[in-house]
Amino acid sequence: PIDRNEWEGYFDESGHLAKSWDFIASIILERGLDPSVRPEAWKFLTGYYPWSSSRDERLAVEGMRRKNYESLAKLCDRIQPLLETEHRDFSRVCSFINSDLQRLYTRDAQGQTRVDKKQMEKILLLNYVCNMEAEYQQGFHEMLLLFHLLAEQEHEIYWLFQFFLQKTEHSCVMNIGVGKNLIMLKALIAFMDPTFAKHLEGKGTQVIQSLFPWFSFSFQRVFKSFYDVWRLWEVFLIGKPCRNFQVIVAYTLLQTVRDQVLRENMAGDDILTLCGNLVDLDADQLISEACSTYDRLLE
Repeated sequence: PIDRNEWEGYFDESGHLAKSWDFIASIILERGLDPSVRPEAWKFLTGYYPWSSSRDERLAVEGMRRKNYESLAKLCDRIQPLLETEHRDFSRVCSFINSDLQRLYTRDAQGQTRVDKKQMEKILLLNYVCNMEAEYQQGFHEMLLLFHLLAEQEHEIYWLFQFFLQKTEHSCVMNIGVGKNLIMLKALIAFMDPTFAKHLEGKGTQVIQSLFPWFSFSFQRVFKSFYDVWRLWEVFLIGKPCRNFQVIVAYTLLQTVRDQVLRENMAGDDILTLCGNLVDLDADQLISEACSTYDRLLE
């Protein structure tokens, strides 16, 4: 992976990136980022920092992000009583967020608390108020945890989460991107593997639609560690090797169970169970296999 020394070597004396975005994106796709680099590098990948910015300009951006976040938080506090009485879904969403966070395990291996649930509740509520088109959905709290572990400051966590959703075209949001992903996945199977597509049409009528957790959690639950999740998400952020790479990833996962499904003539529920058992995966291996899938698609 790109370590701290290599990453710092990408910048000139004024803090401008001396390497092109295309070069850096290609290296990230191939090798990934070392954990020590991610907190800063993700600010470039999400658009938190402009790629063309200098060191001084990024300090100014940092101050602006903090100030804007504080203004939004104060505004949310002021209008919350109005939202509670006038917005029929607001209280329901608050209850969902609270319930989700109560179930979230936030301690490390030594039993120490890693994150502040009250802070997460504040960020999730603010994200909902400022982005009602995306609504709030179960899974956002688990996604936010990874940003909480990645960044130190509250405003950083909020903006990185917001920009991640926007940069990935809200592909993990049920009422925006998930449905589109499922349509593309179905079309991709029909094009790449007609035999499997025919079987799914006959035996697994709702299999594709029922794979929505893969997309709504952005594949978070198929990996063995948070590091693997970050590894895949940074590939989604760079948009290489293609837009909508998440659909290629889903197709690649399905291909790992394809032969067993056909051999045992499996139907819908059994296929879904098999897909649900795809866990503890290695991100580097999955990315490599998905890139090979993409190459075959181009051919």
